[in-house]
Amino acid sequence: MSLKIIIVIVLTFLISLIGILAYAAKVVGVKTRRIAITASVFNILALISRTATTIQAPLLTSKVEQSINSHAAGSLVATFRIMLLASTAGTILGALFMPTFIKLFSRAVESFNVHRSIPRLVFHGFSKSGMEQFKNSLSLPKRSNMNQLKDIRRMPKKIILFNALAYSLSSVGSYAALYAACLAPEIRTTCSTLSPVINGFATILMFVFIDPFLSLLTDDVVRGDCSELHFNRCITFIMAGMIAGTIISQIILVPGGIIISYIAKLIA
Repeated sequence: MSLKIIIVIVLTFLISLIGILAYAAKVVGVKTRRIAITASVFNILALISRTATTIQAPLLTSKVEQSINSHAAGSLVATFRIMLLASTAGTILGALFMPTFIKLFSRAVESFNVHRSIPRLVFHGFSKSGMEQFKNSLSLPKRSNMNQLKDIRRMPKKIILFNALAYSLSSVGSYAALYAACLAPEIRTTCSTLSPVINGFATILMFVFIDPFLSLLTDDVVRGDCSELHFNRCITFIMAGMIAGTIISQIILVPGGIIISYIAKLIA
């Protein structure tokens, strides 16, 4: 396995880890009632995740060209499955460390009121006192919180389903397009340009259904129309949907590549 592929696997792991931990900012916003500040933290984490995503495709280009030249589409699929497995691992680890990051973000919000600057806040986080706070914040989910997964009666099933679908599409979109380029090398440029279409559809699901639902739920908690327990339970199920999405992406990888190559041939 080349160094480029190892770098992409590590990036995939970190992207998934950051993506799920961004929801800790939502929980902290409800907990501290500082919605605007925590929204800024959420946007910063989302920006880091999306920036890392843009680095992946160029690093994978050489692997795709090698697979085309050697007619080794199976090897390319195997590599993509490892990357999707890294995504699942990062998502699960992020869910397990959610209590830790909720504590860290709560302290970060308090520190932000003092430092009034994101760079200063980051510098403080890597200071001796900041590292000490990190050690004191380490914790795993309690069994009582895990038992919340058993109660699905009042959960927004449609939102959880849309979230799993959106996360599966965003996880597999670029890989399926690159696999399609390997299946139809004569129109590989067309196949590659269809990747933003898939990721765009996932983004639409996020911004039309999931984000508005969480925003309304946050407002309900602030007004007292909804309990923090119900809000946290919804976040837990949304995270479970994200984990399910990475697993679904393994299933739709090959069919997705075949469909993209077929659509590219129709367009070309």
